[in-house]
Amino acid sequence: MSYIQHNSPFAKRSKPHEGGMSAAERKSYNNETGGDIKAPQPEGGSRKKSYCARSAGIKKCQDPDKNGDCPNDIARRKWKC
Repeated sequence: MSYIQHNSPFAKRSKPHEGGMSAAERKSYNNETGGDIKAPQPEGGSRKKSYCARSAGIKKCQDPDKNGDCPNDIARRKWKC
């Protein structure tokens, strides 16, 4: 069961979740929608603090991958939360 919203940039992914969008996926999404999705900021800064605080409260998913990880766990590792 997928918990991704249909209007989410992740809804049309052609590969498994690896903790966010690749640079090519961000560029394509930004071009299509006029958005401004940025890369993770694992080295620190206000975006990292904000993301880590927001994502800490997300519940565990009920459908983890084969390693037992949820997309939020993977993303938090990539952001170094």
